[in-house]
Amino acid sequence: MSQLVDHAEAIRHLAEAREKIIEQLSQVIIGQRDVLEQLLISLFSRSHCLLEGVPGLAKTLMISTLARTMDLKFQRIQFTPDLMPADITGTDVLEEIVGTGKREARFIEGPIFANVILADEINRTPPKTQAALLEAMQERYSTVGRTRHPMYDPFFVLATQNPIEQEGTYPLPEAQQDRFMFKVFVKYPHFDEEFEIARRTTALMEDDVKPVLEGAQIIALQRLVRQVPVTDNVIRYTLSLVRQTRVGEAGVPDFVRDRLAWGAGPRAVQFLILGAKSRALLHGRTHVSTDDIQALALPVLRHRIVVNFAAESEGVTADHIIAELVKTTPTRDDELLNDARFQAIFAS
Repeated sequence: MSQLVDHAEAIRHLAEAREKIIEQLSQVIIGQRDVLEQLLISLFSRSHCLLEGVPGLAKTLMISTLARTMDLKFQRIQFTPDLMPADITGTDVLEEIVGTGKREARFIEGPIFANVILADEINRTPPKTQAALLEAMQERYSTVGRTRHPMYDPFFVLATQNPIEQEGTYPLPEAQQDRFMFKVFVKYPHFDEEFEIARRTTALMEDDVKPVLEGAQIIALQRLVRQVPVTDNVIRYTLSLVRQTRVGEAGVPDFVRDRLAWGAGPRAVQFLILGAKSRALLHGRTHVSTDDIQALALPVLRHRIVVNFAAESEGVTADHIIAELVKTTPTRDDELLNDARFQAIFAS
């Protein structure tokens, strides 16, 4: 009974922390509520996030301010074409021991050794340096020479990339984008939001952003997310969404066969369910619904499916395909189980 009480208290604390963090962020960031929520879901899911948007939409400011709301070590890395792996991971140096004249190797940590990493314009650095960051994200270790150095915990990477000015850039391949839980599109603000941005940023105004959570609390909440139960119906619905993207498999709808070149892998299922757990807790719920899966379908799937040339020529994007899949996939378990097309998916 005491464990249930403890969990209920932790869930209440997480929901309150969400509101407090967004309240702190709103002192600096106008609007972008959906983006902020997806960042928090990614954080509490112990995952990483890729943000894409044109210059001037406050992506960097958003991430640095989020770091300020948590009592964590923050590092910003500006990715450039001449950045080398050692510039972010660190390097071994020889130091002379005073009094003995002997030398010994000492590892000097690079900026990647922090709790919150802002990888600014990740598509502007060569693949070798991108790979060094992606190894740390996936393995939570960084290999320097022959030694593996563990990353800090919590460890949260937020990378930004610019969809324009592609000259001199190194776009992340789909297999490497798959390491990110979400790909979030940061869009232009609404008129009223931009009006407030113009008013605030051209006047003498100071923010008072305060930390809301510390490292130990974040780690505990990340563990709590993993304990949220998920029904077979939600898992079956999630599998139905993802498996419909795999061209050539049984039960795939015609609009997917005609417009997709490649579909999402099992990591999409894992991130959808994990993100749905985090989203449920952030909203004060102890159960996951298909609504949570639908809310995260776009940021989880958009960088895991590849549209073909025919779709590109028609102006059809990955988001269009995902929206159609969400619209045409039944959420009720009896409808899924009794549909011949989904029966073929479940049997494959």
